[in-house]
Amino acid sequence: MAVPCVQEVLPPILDSSSEPPPLFDGTTRLYVSYRCPFAQRVWIVRNYKGLQDKIKLVPIDLQNRPAWYKEKVYHVNKVPALEHENKIIGESLDLIKYVDSHFEGPALLPDDPAKKEFAEELISYSDTLLKGVYTSFKGDAVKEAGAAFDYLETALHKFDDGPFFLGQNFSLVDIVYAPFLERHQIFFQDVWSYDIRSSRPKIAAFMEEMNKIGAYTQTKCDPKLLVETYKRMFLAQK
Repeated sequence: MAVPCVQEVLPPILDSSSEPPPLFDGTTRLYVSYRCPFAQRVWIVRNYKGLQDKIKLVPIDLQNRPAWYKEKVYHVNKVPALEHENKIIGESLDLIKYVDSHFEGPALLPDDPAKKEFAEELISYSDTLLKGVYTSFKGDAVKEAGAAFDYLETALHKFDDGPFFLGQNFSLVDIVYAPFLERHQIFFQDVWSYDIRSSRPKIAAFMEEMNKIGAYTQTKCDPKLLVETYKRMFLAQK
């Protein structure tokens, strides 16, 4: 069961004019962007496991990044990144597993072998699926991205004893996909007047259930900002 999620006062965003935190002083820090879905994944895990006091959020302005972030923290210059035990770890899929296995709190992968295998399959496939959706923005997005949403709808039928990808078990799989389904629903509705939940009752039920989880809802971004960001990233050159 999730640790009760206390409403958190979010720290201010650091930009090129900001001083760095006292790096590698024993504090565990999660570097994020409040708009980044990849960082959101790790942020949700942190919240769900009740690690707000153990892992400090450090939000970065990706449009005006502080030079020290690349020079002193994470040479890849992306988020998310985790500063833990005098090392920096990156990549969201690696980080969600790392936080789940290295910190206290409810486990986010089940012991059941069949569910664990399916979880690994879905997590491994996520990058491929998301790339397909992003590519669709250059063409007939509703038609071309439909296969990806249908894949997830089918996946949600695999264990039919609950609303999540592993049935009753809320897991890392849900955390991997929820930030993107949220954004795609908002973006497709705004740009193409298309509801990705239409004729996909499992996705609709999943998104409804996710919005009951405080660890997730506290990480959500303003829909207007999401649309603005996606339009700038994907439609500016169309």
